[in-house]
Amino acid sequence: MRGATHAPWAACAVALALVVTACGGGSGGGGSGDAGAVLSASWGDPQNPLEPANTNEVQGGKVLDMIFRGLKRYDPETGEAQDMLAESIETADSQNFTVTVKDGWTFSNGEKVTAKSFVDAWNYGASLRNNQRNAYFFGYIEGYDKTHPEEGEQSADTLSGLRVTGERTFTVKLTQKFSTFPDTLGYAAFAPLPRAFFDDHDAWVAKPVGNGPYAVDTYAKGSQISLRKWDGYPGDDKARNGGVDLKVYTDNNTAYTDLLAGNLDLVDDVPASQLKNVRNDLGDRYLNVPAGIIQTLAFPYYDEKWNRTGSEKVRKGLSMAINRKQITETLFVKTRTPATDWTSPVLGEDGGFRKGLCGDACAYKPDEAKKLIREGGGLPGGKVTLTYNADTGSHKDWVDAVCNSINNALGDERACAGNPVGTFADFRNQITQQKMSGPFRAGWQMDYPLIQNFLQPLYYTDASSNDGKWSNKNFDEFVDRANQESDTAKAVGLFQQAEEVVRDNMAAIPLWYQNGSAGWSERLSDVELNPFSVPVYDQIKVS
Repeated sequence: MRGATHAPWAACAVALALVVTACGGGSGGGGSGDAGAVLSASWGDPQNPLEPANTNEVQGGKVLDMIFRGLKRYDPETGEAQDMLAESIETADSQNFTVTVKDGWTFSNGEKVTAKSFVDAWNYGASLRNNQRNAYFFGYIEGYDKTHPEEGEQSADTLSGLRVTGERTFTVKLTQKFSTFPDTLGYAAFAPLPRAFFDDHDAWVAKPVGNGPYAVDTYAKGSQISLRKWDGYPGDDKARNGGVDLKVYTDNNTAYTDLLAGNLDLVDDVPASQLKNVRNDLGDRYLNVPAGIIQTLAFPYYDEKWNRTGSEKVRKGLSMAINRKQITETLFVKTRTPATDWTSPVLGEDGGFRKGLCGDACAYKPDEAKKLIREGGGLPGGKVTLTYNADTGSHKDWVDAVCNSINNALGDERACAGNPVGTFADFRNQITQQKMSGPFRAGWQMDYPLIQNFLQPLYYTDASSNDGKWSNKNFDEFVDRANQESDTAKAVGLFQQAEEVVRDNMAAIPLWYQNGSAGWSERLSDVELNPFSVPVYDQIKVS
C-alpha cells in the first residue's frame, strides 16, 4: 500500500465504494474494559524508519496511524475523510487553499502543533535529499519540480507553493485544479512533525514523537514497539485501552500458536494453514471481512530479459498456468477470490471495477500457457523463481502452490521454485535496491477506495510503489487525463482505459482478492477492522 497522488473526483467515489466495502466488527463481550490494560498484537518489522513521508507499507503504517493525527482522518467505519486538526480548508478555485489548524493541539513531548509543523514536514518529505518514499504525494504542490527533480540535483529546499501566514494558518498552491485535495490530507505522509524531528533526527527515529492517541514508550527494531495511551491527547478518539505492544513475528503460524496459548492477544493475519480450524479455535473471536487488497506477481523490468520483445507472452503464459480457483478454494478456504482484473471488487462497477477484464489471461489453460511461453522465447534461463518474504502472510504456502501449478501446467517440475527472503524488511530492501531477477510478491492494500489508487502508484512511470519499474507512455497519458477530469464517470472511464494497457502488456499477474482477517484472545472486546483491513487499535477494550 501507500505511495500515490489522488484525483480531483475522489469524494464521490469514496462514498460509493465504502457502501460496498462495509468493514465488519466483532465485540466478543463488550463492557467497559480496563482503560489502563495493555494488549499485545502481532507485527511485521517495517522496512524504513517510522517517518510519515518514508512509510509506504502496512506494518509501518499501523504505527503511524496510532501515533499521528493529520488535518483529516479517515473514519474507521465509513472511510470518509473528516476534519481532525483542520479547523477549515478553504478555496475559491480548487487550486489555491488556505488551511487553518485547530488550536489546543500539541505533540506528546509538549510542543505545540502549528501551521509550521505541517509546512516543515511537507517540505522535508518533498526534498530529494531526504530520499523519502512518499515524496510523490507532494507532487501536485507548486515547486515540487525544484525540490524533487526527475533528473539532477534539487534547486530549492522548500516548496514554493507552501507559505506560513500565521501561527495556525498556511496556504497551499497546486500546479493544477484538484478539488478534493483536502480529502487526501488524512494520509500519513501529510502528518505534522515536531521540531524534535529536525533538531535531533537520530533520537527521534529511535523513539518517534507524534500527536496521536498513543506515544511510543520503547522501540527495539526487529523485536517490539511498545505504545502507551497518551493522557494529554486532545482528540475525540482517545484510546480505550492502556496501550499496545506490537511484537515482531517472522512466522504468522507462530503468532497464531501464541494467540491460542494465551501469549498474544491479537493476530490480524490468520495463516492459511489455520483457516480450516479457526472457527473451532476462536468461535466468534474471529473476523473475516472484504477488504481492498489484491495479491499480484510483479516483474523486474530493469532486467532486460523481462523487458524484451515477446516477454509479455511469457508473462501471460505464466498467468494462464496458475490455477487460481483451486488455490483459493483449497489453500485459502474461499477467504480469497480469484482476481479477474487489477483493482478490487470493493470499488463496485461505478467505481471502476470490471469483473473479467483479464479474460482468458487469468484463466487456467495449461496448453495455451505452454504455447505462449514458447512463442515468447521460453522462460528466461529455462525457469523462474518467485521471491517473497517468509515472515508474514502464509506466503510460502501460496507461492509453493503457484509454482506447483505452473510446473504441472508446463510439465516440468523444475520450471518454477519459490525464493524466500527471511524478513519483510530485507525483502523490501532487495526490491528497492532493484535486486529482483524474476517475479516477486507485490500485494497492494488500498490507501483510498479509488480505481486510481490501484493503478497510478503501481504502474505509473517512476511512481513511488512501481517496484518493477514498468513504464508505458499510453498508460501514463490516460492517468494524467483522468487526474485532471472533474467528472467522476469520465475519470473512471479513463482509468479503465489505463487498466486495459496494463492488461494488454500483462504488466503484473493478478492472483486473487483478499479479505481482512483477525483473531483475538478472550481479554479483548470491540475488535474491528477498518476498510483497509487494519485493526482499530484505539477502540479495542481489554478486560
